[in-house]
Amino acid sequence: MAGLGEGEVRVVETLRVKIGEGKNFGANTGPVGTRDTFCTVSLDQEEVVRTKTVERAQSAFFGEEFQFEVPRPFRVLSFYLYEKDLLKRDSCLGKACIRKEELNRYHGKDHWFSLTHVDQDSEVQGQVHVEVKLTETMEDAGKTVFKVSARVLECSGLAIINGCCDPYANVTFCTPNRTENKKTKVRKKTTDPHFDETFYFELNRPSPSPDNRFSIVDEDIDKTELRVSLWHSSNYYKFADVFLGEVKIPLSTLDMTRPQKLHKAWYLLQPRDSTRPSKPCQGSLRLNINYTEDHIFPSHYYDSLCNLLLKSPDVDPLSSSAVNIYGEVMKDKLEDAARPLVRLFLHHGTLLPLISALADREVAKMTDPNTLFRGNSLLTKCVDEVMKLTGMHYLHLTIKKHIDDVCEDHKPCEIDATRVKEGENLQINLENLRVYVERMFKSITESARLCPTIMSEVFFTLKESAIRHFPDVNDVRYTAVSGFVFLRLFAPAILGPRLFQLREEHPDPTTARTLTLISKTIQSLGNLANSSSVSPGLKEAYMSNIYDCFAKKEYSDAVKTFLDVISSTGRPHSRSIDTPVVLKESLMIKRAQGRTRFGLKNFKRRWFCLTNKDLTYAKSKGEPPLCKIPVEDILAVESLQEESFKMKNMFQVVQPQRALYIQANNCVEAKEWIDILNKVSQCNKKRLKTYHPAAYVNCHWLCCKEGNENATGCTPVTGGVPTDIKLDIDSDREMERIHSFFLTHRDRLEKLEDMCGEEAVYSGTPPTPRTTTYIIEDPKTCFETLRSIMDCIIKLEQEHIEYYKALAKSTKYGSEQKPIGGDGVKPNELEDSMEGE
Repeated sequence: MAGLGEGEVRVVETLRVKIGEGKNFGANTGPVGTRDTFCTVSLDQEEVVRTKTVERAQSAFFGEEFQFEVPRPFRVLSFYLYEKDLLKRDSCLGKACIRKEELNRYHGKDHWFSLTHVDQDSEVQGQVHVEVKLTETMEDAGKTVFKVSARVLECSGLAIINGCCDPYANVTFCTPNRTENKKTKVRKKTTDPHFDETFYFELNRPSPSPDNRFSIVDEDIDKTELRVSLWHSSNYYKFADVFLGEVKIPLSTLDMTRPQKLHKAWYLLQPRDSTRPSKPCQGSLRLNINYTEDHIFPSHYYDSLCNLLLKSPDVDPLSSSAVNIYGEVMKDKLEDAARPLVRLFLHHGTLLPLISALADREVAKMTDPNTLFRGNSLLTKCVDEVMKLTGMHYLHLTIKKHIDDVCEDHKPCEIDATRVKEGENLQINLENLRVYVERMFKSITESARLCPTIMSEVFFTLKESAIRHFPDVNDVRYTAVSGFVFLRLFAPAILGPRLFQLREEHPDPTTARTLTLISKTIQSLGNLANSSSVSPGLKEAYMSNIYDCFAKKEYSDAVKTFLDVISSTGRPHSRSIDTPVVLKESLMIKRAQGRTRFGLKNFKRRWFCLTNKDLTYAKSKGEPPLCKIPVEDILAVESLQEESFKMKNMFQVVQPQRALYIQANNCVEAKEWIDILNKVSQCNKKRLKTYHPAAYVNCHWLCCKEGNENATGCTPVTGGVPTDIKLDIDSDREMERIHSFFLTHRDRLEKLEDMCGEEAVYSGTPPTPRTTTYIIEDPKTCFETLRSIMDCIIKLEQEHIEYYKALAKSTKYGSEQKPIGGDGVKPNELEDSMEGE
C-alpha cells in the first residue's frame, strides 16, 4: 500500500461472546433430572474464561457475557460444556467449535450450536514447518538412488497436556506396499519446539524414462504420502504418548519430475483419522459472538473524519452534526457506538461539550421531568461508558467490602413468604436484609468526596441542562443524576459484582438472591430523591416491608445531599485517596527473587493483590503479605520470553534492584495484569525506556548475553509512558471502530442523503412516507455533513482495500502467517510455495 511501511498498520482483534443457555444434554450422572453445569471459552485448547456453575438443572441458563482482546493468534474459538459428576469432578459433555475464518458468519446474532464429542484425537492445535524434496545420489557401485528427504524444522502453538508439553515428531513414509517410521528427539517443556532434523526414505527401483525425465517404476505416487505427526512424550500415561496433531503431504502434489525441487511450507495440524465409531453427543448451546479485527492506520488517515466528529458540539442545529448522524445510523447498537465516541472525545479533552450538546437536545424533547434520562439514547449510553471508564475504583471504595460481607456471611435474607426455606424466620430475614442495605446505603451516601472528577463534571452538566429546561421543577436537579448513579451504576454493580470486578467468582444462588433484594432496595432509595414520593412500584408486594424500613425523610435527605455533592464542580480536581483501592487480585505463580545470597530461586503459587498504592503477594488470600512493592517502584511491566524458563504466559515487574517474574494462568489474564500494572505505574518519573525481554539466568541475560545483572535493557519498552488520560486512550483505534460502523451502515447514510434532498426540494413535505423518525431541521447543512462523512469513509475504505491487496500479495500460501490446511491442499498454490535450492 502506497505510503504505508511495514509495521505501520496495527491489528487489534476483539471478542465479545454471550453464552445464553444450553439444553437437551441427555442422560446425566447426578441425581435424576438434575446436573450442575458450567461452560468455558477457549482459544484453541487454552481456556480463557468460564461461566458460573448452574446447579441442579437439566437445561442450563447462563446469560453471561465476556469481552476481551485476543492477545495471540488462534485457529478455533471453542466452547466446552462441563458437568460435575458424583465425585464433583469436571466431566466434559461436549464442545462447540467455530473456526476463526467462519466467525463473521455468526457475528452479532444468536445461534444454536450442536455439541460434538471431545476426545484426544480431535483436540489439536498449532502448526508445523516442514521441508520436502527428492534427492538423487550415486552409490559406490555407480547405481543412482532416489530418495525423499523430509526435514522437520519447527512447530508453534502446540497443545499443553497436563500443564506441560514435551513434543517430538514422528515422520511416516506411506506407500501401498510399505510403511517406514522415523522420529525426532524429544524437546522438553515447550509448545514451540525447534527440531531441524532430516530423514531420508528410499524410493523403490527408480529408473530414467526414455526422454531423460525422472520417473519411478514401482511406487504408486498417487497413493504415496508423508505423514508428520506430533506427540507429547508422557510419563503420566502408562501405555501411550499423547497425540498432538498431524499433517499428510501427498507426493502427488509435489513436482516429481524435478529432483532437488524444494517444497518448504507451514501446515496446520489436523485431527487424526479415527477408525473408532464416534460417541454420540447430545445437547446444544445458544451463543452470540461478536468478533472484530481492526487494521489500524496511522493517525493522519483519520484526521478528516475525526475533525468532523470533534466539531459536532458547535454545529447548529445539532441534528446536522456528524455525532448526531452517527447516533442515528447506529441507533440499534448504541452501546457499541458510545464506547469509541466517548474515548475519542475524552482523548481530545472535549467530552463535556459533547455531553452538554447531547443533553440539551434530549431535554428539549422531554415533557415529563420524571422520565428524564431514563431511556436508551446516545447520551445515556455515553454517560454509562464514562462511568465504566472512570468509576470502577469508586465502586471498590464504596461497596466492595459490603458485597464481600454478604458473600461470606451467607445470612438468610429472603423476604418473599413463598420462597422462605423451612426453618427460617421471615422477621429475622427482614432484619438481616435491612442491616445489609443500611450499611450499603451509608457507604454510598458518605462517599461523595471520592466520586471521580470527570463523573462529577458530567453529572453537573446533566443537572444544569435539566434545570435550564425545567426551572420550576425543584427535584429535577436530583432526578437528572440519580437515574445514572443509582439505576445504572450502583444497582447493577450490586446485582452482578463479577461483571464490575468486585468479586472473582459468581455468587451462589442464595447469595445472588440476597444481592438482588439489596439492589432493588438501593435503587428504590435513589428514587426517594423525588419529594413527590411516588410509591415504589409494588409489582412485588413482599418488597413493601423493606421499603417501609427506609421510608423516612432522613434517607431522602441523605440521597439529595449526596447527589448535590457529586454533581458539583467546586471541589479541587486532585483528591488524595488514603484507603487503598483493590484493582485486581488472583492466584499466580512467581519465581523467588533471590533476596539472600544462597536463597533458592524456585517457583511457588502466591496470592497477588494490586491496589492503587502497591503490589503484594501472600501465601494465600487473607494472609499477611510476604512482599510489598510500592507502585512508584514499578519501572516497567513487560512480557517475558518463554525460553527464559520454558513456561508460557509469563511477565515481569521490573523494580530498581531486580525483576519479579510471574506466570499467569492464561494469555488473557497475563495481558490484563500487564495492562493494569502499566496503567497504575504510567506516571512514575523513573519509568524505564528499555528492558530485557528474557530473564537473567546463570549470570547472564538470555536475550543479549550481557553478564552484568544491572546492565541497561537491550529492547525498547513496548509503549510510551502516558502523562495523562489523553495518552492512555488509543485514539486511532477508536477512529477505526467509528469508520467501521459508518461503513457497515453506509446504506443508512445514503437514505439520509435522499431524505435531505427530498426535504430541500419539497420544503419539508416529502412525497413518500418516511421509514425513520429522524428529524432534519436544516436539510442543507445536514446534507453537507453527510457528503463529508461519505467522502471520508469511501477514501478510508479505498486505503484499506489497497492495504489488503498488498497484504495478500506479500503473504505466501504455506507461510507461517497463512499455513496450509483447513480447506485442503491446493496444488497450484503449493507450486507457488516451492523454493529451489
